[in-house]
Amino acid sequence: MKKIVVTDDDPGIRDIFKMIFETAGYQVQVISNGDDLLNNAYNLPDLFLLDKQLSGVDGTDICRYLKQQRTTAHIPVIMISANPQIGKLSEEAGADAYIEKPFEVKYLLEMVKRYI
Repeated sequence: MKKIVVTDDDPGIRDIFKMIFETAGYQVQVISNGDDLLNNAYNLPDLFLLDKQLSGVDGTDICRYLKQQRTTAHIPVIMISANPQIGKLSEEAGADAYIEKPFEVKYLLEMVKRYI
């Protein structure tokens, strides 16, 4: 079973992602803040879904960190944000892809499937 780590500081959004991905057959670990990613407080996933706006630390900084670590550099990162600049920002951070909020669930699942 493929594993996804979802990082978002909004509990409602985390619950929605967990429900969507578990229904689609993925194992999901939800994380509420970027510090857990920076401190490696997670199980190694097949994909990171990372919100740009996190409390305390920017998701693009976390993406850069993940892409610089030997253990996580090869793992796809999909950035997600309502920021209209997310395409440019995620590319600069080294993300593999991005999804702009709001999004269609079908599109979200297609993007994840493409990278897993």
